Amino acid sequence: MNEIASPGQLRLAYLRWALVTVPAIVFLGFLSGKLANSGYGNRWFDGLVKPAAMPPGWAFGVAWTILYVLMALAFAMVLHARGARGRGASITLFLIQFLMNLAWSPLFFRAHQVSEALFLLVALFVVVAVTTFLFWRIRRLAGVLLLPYLAWLAFASFLNYEIDRLNPGADTLVAPALKTQI
Repeated sequence: MNEIASPGQLRLAYLRWALVTVPAIVFLGFLSGKLANSGYGNRWFDGLVKPAAMPPGWAFGVAWTILYVLMALAFAMVLHARGARGRGASITLFLIQFLMNLAWSPLFFRAHQVSEALFLLVALFVVVAVTTFLFWRIRRLAGVLLLPYLAWLAFASFLNYEIDRLNPGADTLVAPALKTQI
């Protein structure tokens, strides 16, 4: 039995990966934001001076949902590329950048560490750029799917920088939830 898989079988194998990665990544991203009380409605965030380029609150939910779906589809492509050179390193780097991504909301919205969150975003941008390059080498489309994420990270870094600049001492604006005493 040395038959090569048909194109239909290959598509189904990719689809199985995508059926796992898309819900998992979207859910974990949603959970990180929810647990961190991210966005408008957070008393601390609402009290900050925001840059003129700040999008409305609903735009973040839409953008991140789309970005998480694109990330998950790209990740599924790389997971599906068994035997591809550099696959292990690509998967490892993707998981590292995803953990960094999930850490940003608690750091910014929960711990109120605006400067540290900016450093995390810059580091995240670098790791995602390398991940994009590695994905590109395995499956070009997987690399292309990460390009909007890179663009959004650049924009998010700009917003984070501006919030940091416009709000010196933002970490003391309201007692951080992680340090609240009862």
